[in-house]
Order: sequence, then C-alpha cells, then structure tokens
Amino acid sequence: MMSDPQQPQGAPAGAPSPGPSRMPLVVGMAALVVVGLGILWLVLRGKPEMPPPAASPSQPVAAAPTPAEPQATPEPSVPLPPLGQSDARVRELVGPLSPIPELQKWLASTEDLVRRFTTAAGNIAEGESPRAALSFMAPQGTFQVVEREGRTFIAPESYARYDVVSRVFTSLDTQASVRTYQTLKPLIDAAYKEISRPGQRFDQTLANAIQRLVDTPVPEAELEVVDTPGVNYAYAAPELEQLSVAQKHLLRMGPGNARVIQAKLRELQGALALPRASR
Repeated sequence: MMSDPQQPQGAPAGAPSPGPSRMPLVVGMAALVVVGLGILWLVLRGKPEMPPPAASPSQPVAAAPTPAEPQATPEPSVPLPPLGQSDARVRELVGPLSPIPELQKWLASTEDLVRRFTTAAGNIAEGESPRAALSFMAPQGTFQVVEREGRTFIAPESYARYDVVSRVFTSLDTQASVRTYQTLKPLIDAAYKEISRPGQRFDQTLANAIQRLVDTPVPEAELEVVDTPGVNYAYAAPELEQLSVAQKHLLRMGPGNARVIQAKLRELQGALALPRASR
C-alpha cells in the first residue's frame, strides 16, 4: 500500500500522477446538473398546462357550447438568483434530489458552484487538470498499486474510491439535465465571461470538454504503471502516457467507472445539441 502522492509543483504538464487526481470534469458536470435540478424545480412549478386540441372540422358545431372551465393562473416563475448569491438556494433544494449522502456533503462543503463548474469545464477543454476547482469532491482513501510478476498495476481499491462519483453522475436524468442546462445558461454564461477570452462561448467549451473525455481510450486490460522519479507514477503504455492530464484523470477512476461515465456523457452530448467540438 502506498500513500496518495501529490504531483510536485513544476512537474511537466504531461507528467501523470495516477493516485492524486482530485476529480475529472464529469464530477463538475454532475455538480452542475444537481445544482440546476434544484433551481429548475422552482422554475418549472409554474409551467402552464397545454391548451386542449382544436375541434376537428368534421365534428358538428354545437349550438350552445358549454363554456370552458377557467384555467388556474400559473404561479410566476421564480427568477434565477444572482450568480454570487445562488449557493444557499442550491444547497436547500439540491440536497434531497439524490439518496446518495455524498451529494449533500459536496454541496455543504464549498461555494461558487456554478463558477467552479465553468472553470472545470474550461480546464478540461484545454486538457488541463480541474483539481483546484473540484477539490471539494476529492475521493477518500489512498492511491494503491499491486505488484505482479515484476510489474506494477493500479489496484482495484484505488478505482473503488470513485464509485460514488460514478453512481451520482449516472443516476441523473438526461432530459432533466438538458432542461437544467438551459435554465442555468444565464448564470453559466455570466460565470464563464469572467474567465474567458473575448468572443469565447461556453457552449463550445463544454462541447470540447465532453468530446475530450468521450475520446479517451479505455483499455480492457489492467492499467500498468511505472515508478518515475519526481512524478510518482507514469502509465507504462506510451499511448496512455501521451494523453492529456484531463484524460488521465478519467482513466484513474478505473475502466468500469470510465466506461459508464463516457456512456452518460454521450447521452448528454446528443441531448444538449452542442456545437461540434473544435480542438
């Protein structure tokens, strides 16, 4: 068993640190979705009923039609809170939306949830680590490896640390997530404007980030690593070692978790109708 190593400052950008990843973009997306579901809950409460279908021309016209019953006036939609004041409402509404207790812990332990999501998405779109923005979702336990016939592999116990993240993310309803994204769009755009270059659109950044994770190759076999001085461990396979840091973070969640997360991302990718990825 090994302690969870930390990648030293000044290490090359491509140098892996399989143990210490603090969460890939998918966690940030999960945070966005559950945050938005709470606010969407309020917005959709006042959705008016659909009007009844028009009568067919072939139907006889009644001489004295019965007056239609007056429809109840829908409640006005609750406006989105200002970007800097949304966390309290988010914690109140989102906590009960999942039976997994980690959700409430994540929401209670941090602030600026929308800003953190936009930052994490921007990091991943560029292939960088979202660790700083998503540190509140750090896994418990330590990174572990197993030795077998002179070779070193990431231990299953290391992957298991991310099981709860995978369960929370994959349990979210795709269509509700799409509605949530559209509802939260003004807040997301406002947060992204604070950190982006002029002319950049968050839709494009999110599309690039999702595509980067979807394109990550997930091997069928165990992930072999080699001990590398100064950067803890590197992937033994050159094609994995040359991946971006963001993609390496996804692999560290384990093949099983990575595949179900990629499947969920593909669902969201199609449902969100994002622009074509450009990276």
